[in-house]
Amino acid sequence: MKITSFNPSIITSDADETVKLFEELGFKRRHQSHVLNSKNEEVSGIRMRDENGFYVNISQRDGLERDFVMIRMNVRDFDEAYELLTARGFKNPSGIVVTKTNKNAAMFSPTGFIIHLCYHIKD
Repeated sequence: MKITSFNPSIITSDADETVKLFEELGFKRRHQSHVLNSKNEEVSGIRMRDENGFYVNISQRDGLERDFVMIRMNVRDFDEAYELLTARGFKNPSGIVVTKTNKNAAMFSPTGFIIHLCYHIKD
C-alpha cells in the first residue's frame, strides 16, 4: 500500500480559533474546501503547512461537544487501503464520501483511534 501523506487532522466546532493558533505556530493556509459528508452536512476543511513541510488539517464541524484528532492518511489506492483496514477490524460508521476531487472515509480502529482515509481523484 502506497501512502502519499500522513498528518494530524483536527475536527472542531471553532476552526477559526484553531487556525489562528497554528498560524501563530508558523503554519500557513494551503487549501480550503467545503464538502457534504454522508449525512448531507457541510464540512469545511483547511489544509495548513509550515516551512518544515509539516501539515495539519483543520475541519469545522458544528455541534461537537469537544474537539477530536484523527490521522489523515492519503493513499494511491483507496480500495486496497480500505480492505487492509477493515481486515484488521476497523469500522466505517459514516460511510464512504465521494466528491469531485476525493474519496474518503473515517475508519475507527478496534481500540478507538481514527484514520481518515483519503484518495485524491485526478482527472
